[in-house]
Amino acid sequence: MLAKLAISTALALAVSTHSYAETPRNGGTIRFTAPYGSSFSSLDIHTSHRAQDEIYAKAIHRSLYNWDASNNQPVLELAKSVDVSEDGLTYTYKLRDDAYFHHGRKMTADDIVWSFTRIMDGAKAYPGARFVRIIKGAVEVEKGQAKEISGLKKIDDHTLQITLTERVDPGFYLRTAATSIYPADEAAKESFVIKPIGLGPFKFVEHVPGSRLVAERWEKFYKLGKPHANRIVISTMGEASARDVAFRNKEIDVSILGPAQYVAYQADPELSKGLLEVPEVYTRIMGMNPDFKPFADKRVRQAINHAIDADLIIKRLNKNKAYRATSWLPLSSPAYDKSLKPYAYDPEKAKKLLADAGYSGGFEFEWTATPNESWGVPIVEAVIPMLEKVGIKAKIKPVEGSVLAGIVSKGDYQAYIWSNTSGPDPLGSLKCFHSATPQSACNYTAFKNAEVDKLLDQAGDERDPGMRIEHLKKANALIQEEAPMWFFNYNKAVMAYQPWLKGLQPNATELAFQNYEDLWVDETSPAAK
Repeated sequence: MLAKLAISTALALAVSTHSYAETPRNGGTIRFTAPYGSSFSSLDIHTSHRAQDEIYAKAIHRSLYNWDASNNQPVLELAKSVDVSEDGLTYTYKLRDDAYFHHGRKMTADDIVWSFTRIMDGAKAYPGARFVRIIKGAVEVEKGQAKEISGLKKIDDHTLQITLTERVDPGFYLRTAATSIYPADEAAKESFVIKPIGLGPFKFVEHVPGSRLVAERWEKFYKLGKPHANRIVISTMGEASARDVAFRNKEIDVSILGPAQYVAYQADPELSKGLLEVPEVYTRIMGMNPDFKPFADKRVRQAINHAIDADLIIKRLNKNKAYRATSWLPLSSPAYDKSLKPYAYDPEKAKKLLADAGYSGGFEFEWTATPNESWGVPIVEAVIPMLEKVGIKAKIKPVEGSVLAGIVSKGDYQAYIWSNTSGPDPLGSLKCFHSATPQSACNYTAFKNAEVDKLLDQAGDERDPGMRIEHLKKANALIQEEAPMWFFNYNKAVMAYQPWLKGLQPNATELAFQNYEDLWVDETSPAAK
């Protein structure tokens, strides 16, 4: 109920503040920001784990499905209709015949087959493999046992049949930028990574590393009359202070706020009028590597959860711009269990657990962290004294946000702190804890638990929605008990926007991901022309 209320409030706020009744104005430039680092890691979105990169990808690329932020559900994007077989495993798509790549060619079923097959190249460990893996035969390609995905069948140029391995809604899986559809005739060329070609509303113009990405209106975009803006400029601004200065100087149209800015903007009579708040499906955690001996013992992992006063950190450092985490699934997940209680702050219990595990004298470990103010080094610095009280010493290993994903997916850490997608589909999210899911995909702590596997498999086979949710709740509770992570918080995303920007969507999957074709600026924008 809490999650539904929060999302409903966000939707109401979006509708009331962005005046959808107004007639969209065409022209001008949208000046967006990518706030999660000082750069983009790659212009090949198939290779990226990062939300930072999906921000630009939403302008250039499109996937088979998209996310409807207003109704909080996946919707068809590159298909006009779909028929589902009686057993719920085979989907036959009537693809759009008006989707043109930016080099002028129409998209066909061959491009989708090629893109999904590329993503399943096991030698490359593409992040999107975790989503495409639901297609029958995809795992065989990933393992090098086949060259073609048996569950992909081209009927004709604009009809595609996809057979799944289990009864899930493919819209939850095939909607992210990691599953973007590339033009098969261009994507294999070396030039593609420098000048990407997609199906999105804006066509790539230039990328200035460490500064910005610029794209211009694609005249052949398949949504009539869209996009509204002539150009979009996405500036990379990882520093909150830099975004604050640029926003106050009216140099950018939006800014994702950190905790300190959230407090300041709330207190400002003018800036407070342009705040969009959404409970996102992101969980902030400290992941523990089971190959590091102390973390192989569940009691040690539980002790860490008891040793940290997460509520205090959320109040003091996050400035209440977060919700306390209980386990993996967030408040806005349909399988969130409100009866599940978080680990209590109990240093004495933590000491006893450590002693029982043979670590009464404590131990030392290395903690990999980025500069991110909400879930990076500042949080680790606050936690270290708490751990020291129970005998555990942590040494920070600072890294840039652009390299954290690679470090974690290779298991090259003792502990890390990160913010990860934990929805919107609870089954897909919890599959990151299935022993069959590779560490390179999303099983970052190499988690293995036979009972969790069984529950997730049962959920995948279950046709009754209510029973499926019950299986997922039990799996989520077991993951909390096993404590492969310190469960810190669920993110409350806050975006500040200028009064001239219209059409923002309350996207709970990531507020910074917007369908740019729906955005427009009125004549008061400094970049209205």
